[in-house]
Amino acid sequence: MNKIKLPTLCPSCSSTLNVSQLSCPHCSTAVSGTFTLPVLLKLPEEEQDFIIQFVLTGGSLKEMASRTGVSYPTVRNRLDDLIQKIKHLQSV
Repeated sequence: MNKIKLPTLCPSCSSTLNVSQLSCPHCSTAVSGTFTLPVLLKLPEEEQDFIIQFVLTGGSLKEMASRTGVSYPTVRNRLDDLIQKIKHLQSV
């Protein structure tokens, strides 16, 4: 079963999209407006998965390296890159 990925960038100009409507699948209530995406949703799915694994390992880079089969320095560098990316997204 394919997951439908939430688009975060405009297919026309590549600007960040905003959410304009939320709806309840249970009662069909809809809320309309202009809502910005949370920072973590602006990240690609692969980086979101990295963050989830980081939390699930209790923040242990050693455990993440073991689970992913890459070296500790590789995981550390990836985390450092992700930190910089999140800082940039927060300032935009």
